[in-house]
Amino acid sequence: MALVGNGAELEADEDIFEDALETLSMPSRVDMATSSQHFSSFDTKQASGQHRTSNMKRAKESMYHALGYSTIVVLQAVMTFEQQDIQNGISAMKDALQTCQKYRKKCTVVESFSSLLSRGSLEQLTEEEMHAEICYAECLLQKAALTFVQDENMINFIKGGLKIRTSYQIYKECLSILHVIQKNKVEQQFFYEFEGGVKLGIGAFNLMLSLLPARIIRLLEFIGFSGNRELGILQLREGALGRSMRSPLCCLTILAFHTYISLILGTGEVNVVEAERLLEPYLQQFPNGSLMLFYHGRIELLKGNVKEAQEIFRKCISVQEEWKQFHHLCYWELMWIFVFQQNWREAYYYSDLLCKESKWSKATYVFLKAAILSMLPEEDVVATKEDVVALFRQVDGLKQRIAGKSIPTEKFAVRKARRYSPSLPAPVKLILPALEMMYVWNGFPLVSKRKDLSENLLVTVEKAEADLQSERKRVDEKAQETGTKRRNSKFVLFNKEPKQHSSDYSVDDECLVKLLKGCCLKNLQRPLQAELCFNHVVQSEKLLKYDHYLVPFTLFELAFLYKNQGEIDKAIKVLETARNNYKDYSLESRLHFRIQAALHLWKKSSSD
Repeated sequence: MALVGNGAELEADEDIFEDALETLSMPSRVDMATSSQHFSSFDTKQASGQHRTSNMKRAKESMYHALGYSTIVVLQAVMTFEQQDIQNGISAMKDALQTCQKYRKKCTVVESFSSLLSRGSLEQLTEEEMHAEICYAECLLQKAALTFVQDENMINFIKGGLKIRTSYQIYKECLSILHVIQKNKVEQQFFYEFEGGVKLGIGAFNLMLSLLPARIIRLLEFIGFSGNRELGILQLREGALGRSMRSPLCCLTILAFHTYISLILGTGEVNVVEAERLLEPYLQQFPNGSLMLFYHGRIELLKGNVKEAQEIFRKCISVQEEWKQFHHLCYWELMWIFVFQQNWREAYYYSDLLCKESKWSKATYVFLKAAILSMLPEEDVVATKEDVVALFRQVDGLKQRIAGKSIPTEKFAVRKARRYSPSLPAPVKLILPALEMMYVWNGFPLVSKRKDLSENLLVTVEKAEADLQSERKRVDEKAQETGTKRRNSKFVLFNKEPKQHSSDYSVDDECLVKLLKGCCLKNLQRPLQAELCFNHVVQSEKLLKYDHYLVPFTLFELAFLYKNQGEIDKAIKVLETARNNYKDYSLESRLHFRIQAALHLWKKSSSD
């Protein structure tokens, strides 16, 4: 029985053909043992060296070596974003799929048709064929990810979606097999490896799908997908504590969820205790492993230990040189650490390194660099020999598209940078642009662990607030004076004002400052003052001209304020207002992810 089609059905466009194998070119248990040993010690330090060479040599005949080698090539493609690396990754995945296909159960046309009518006997699959299904599903999923970034055309987008669905269906079938054979595991290690593959796939799919906004989940459920966060985390947790070569991957997936996804696309409430517990044995086993050090640094940052995190990220950079792209992740973290501390010189240093070396999102990096320079005194900017206005004007030309879509954070940066457009009579300076980006990347929950940092940020925000009030007073006085002169003048000229003036942005800037101030006050446990700031933004909704995202995001913050005060029902109502009453604003999808995460947690606690 073939679980979900065969190679010819699934990969007609890939020209995959397989020979019938009477005997295997390598015993599967040796294949699994050697590749498992390589995989368990895998790290970026070794990825470009001996493990990659070893896996490449045996990738044509061994499904696990094929999976290992192609995974490394795909990882490199994802980190470099170079078209040549992406093409190499797709080519490696084609070869890996072909290798895995050799070991999958062969199906006649009659058998394929009968499988549509009946599940058949799951016990008919040999151990080797079970592992072939798992490896095939993993390869298919990775190839789908590369298909999305390879090109913008709709055909590639559809191909990628079909591959993901096929991979998901294979994992579901493998879960059914696991339930059947669980009671009769004669070959212990063989069973553990299959179990680890199932738990990784089912866990990751359920966890990631559960993060999606409700309207997207309803659509995906219609075509056969489902996402259960608790099930996903449970499967990954069990996989991480297991004895398979995929245990490290299960661990890294949970760590990514706790240390990144929960913060950027979730509520910001992170399970640091579990993250530490899962990482500890791997950190002891690989004290100089780049991945382990990186997550160690993230955990320290989440705990508020910015100095410790800073040192760990620097060590992470020093332990390997082969993959410079991995350094970029550390540069990103170090840049934000110095932004939190308002050490703008050091933050500029790392933003400049990202601009020069990383190709992930040039538009975002250049905007951040200009935003950080905007926080420095004028004489310090001159010392850097940078032109802030020129940097902002570069942003629009650097934006890119993935799977035919613009990157939301780049679109946001482009919109903000329009205030420096050469078509305007003069640039209109952004207010606290680095702190606005810090808010966009959900940095305030990180700072909440440190009262001193929150207080320092509040001082900076209040200074900007005072400057805005002074500027507004000056503009009002000038307008009043101009009006008086015009009334006394014999001739009045109309329509001579520029299309956009700094006063056009005054309400938007004021509301941004109020939002940032409210976040600082919330971190400092001053809820009444924070609520006043948030309400000011909401009440100014009809006066906003450009930054319409401020109101729904402020409602999200207001909901958290109510939740922290124990008013769960009120908080849920505010969240639903933010979700249902606003659309077509910057970073809308990101906010919907966060709302979905909050509603999932709060409705559950409310019912409990």
